[in-house]
Amino acid sequence: MPLARETEMTRAETDAFLGENETGVLSLAQGDDPYAAPVSYGYDAERSSFYFRLVSTPESEKRRFLEADTPARFVVYGDEGEEVYRSVVAEGRLSEIDPSELSVDQIEQYGHAKRPLFEIWGEPKEDLDIRLYEFATTKLTGRRTEVDRDA
Repeated sequence: MPLARETEMTRAETDAFLGENETGVLSLAQGDDPYAAPVSYGYDAERSSFYFRLVSTPESEKRRFLEADTPARFVVYGDEGEEVYRSVVAEGRLSEIDPSELSVDQIEQYGHAKRPLFEIWGEPKEDLDIRLYEFATTKLTGRRTEVDRDA
C-alpha cells in the first residue's frame, strides 16, 4: 500500500503555486444548499486576493448563490506526475467590483484570469452577464503530498 507524506507549504510556496495555476473550484452555500463551480482566476500575492470574471444568466443557479452574502471557499489543486500533489484552500468572502471603480492593480489581476469561453454557453451572448469579483482571503492553507508507491 502506498505511503503518503503530507506537509504544509510555506507562504512563498503557496503564492508560487497559485501564480503557476489558472483555475480552481469556487464553493458557495446558502443554508444547507451547496454550490461549486470551476472558475479561472487572477491572484495578487501581496493582498492574498483572487480575482474572478464570472459569467451567468439572470435565471442561473450561479447567480442565485452569488447574490447571497455568505462565506466562500476556493480550492486550487494540481499534481506533478504520480508522486506529488499540491493543493491550496482559501477561505474568505466574495465582493462584486464595479468596473468603473477598478484600480490599475485590479485591472492587471483580471488580465491574468482567462476569459470565459462564450462558445460553451447555450444562451446567446447578449443574455450572458459578466461580473467582476474580488475574493479577499481570511485563511490560506497550502499542502504538498508526496506518495511513495514502493512503500
